[in-house]
Amino acid sequence: MNRRPRILILTGYGLNCEAESHYAWELAGALPERVHLNDLLAQPTCLNEYDGLMLIGGFSYGDHMTSGHVFATRLRHRLKEPLQQFIDDGKLVLGVCNGFQIMVKLGLLPGLDGDYFHQRAALMPNDIGHFQNIWVEVRFEALSPCVFTRGLDRLALPIRHGEGRFYVAQQRTLQRLECAGGVVCRYIDPATGKPTQVFPHNPNGSTHAIAGVCDPTGRVFGLMPHPEAFLYAENHPHWDRTRRLAGGSGGGDGLRIFENAVAYLCGQR
Repeated sequence: MNRRPRILILTGYGLNCEAESHYAWELAGALPERVHLNDLLAQPTCLNEYDGLMLIGGFSYGDHMTSGHVFATRLRHRLKEPLQQFIDDGKLVLGVCNGFQIMVKLGLLPGLDGDYFHQRAALMPNDIGHFQNIWVEVRFEALSPCVFTRGLDRLALPIRHGEGRFYVAQQRTLQRLECAGGVVCRYIDPATGKPTQVFPHNPNGSTHAIAGVCDPTGRVFGLMPHPEAFLYAENHPHWDRTRRLAGGSGGGDGLRIFENAVAYLCGQR
């Protein structure tokens, strides 16, 4: 690609992480643009102009009828064909927190068998029974095909959600997800580096400690922790003691997810 990749950040109706998400993509070298859902619904073909799509965090439609449900329903009924074409064209989709919830409700994830509009998983209320706003550590699976997380091992990231417990009712679907490398990252105990079901290191009780998943292509990725909220070392509550910096970017570790996406787009398109 001889130009900076263009990223559509979908906004509106209670989504509220557009500013930091926009800045994350800018720092990574992309050209992000914020587009309100109504504008995209009015002109769905404009989706073709972008190389990536981000569904951001927030509380879309006030989380009525469970988080992400209403927003996902509108996308399914109004944007199914454009979204399918977007994925078929080899482009990237990233969902964070409420964006991940929307993607799961819509069926974009786990996207098994190329089916992106049939819900196979859920994000349930946290086991602890209320909203959590803390920092956690996640471990990335080396065998996952996810293009956003190449070369990543462990990251500390903030979470802020009330419905983040990843759940799959059918055991066969969960097994297929695991075998396909669809589990991208898991909550871990920082002391052992191993996946855990124990609160608060696993803040919601997710099955198999799952914090994020991707489709079989590795180009559609969603996670509950917020990488866009860790763009500078100083964002971390313990930065003054740990001096924890990312690799080449000099920023917070969350930036690396966006840098991976931009590197992929620049190398592939």
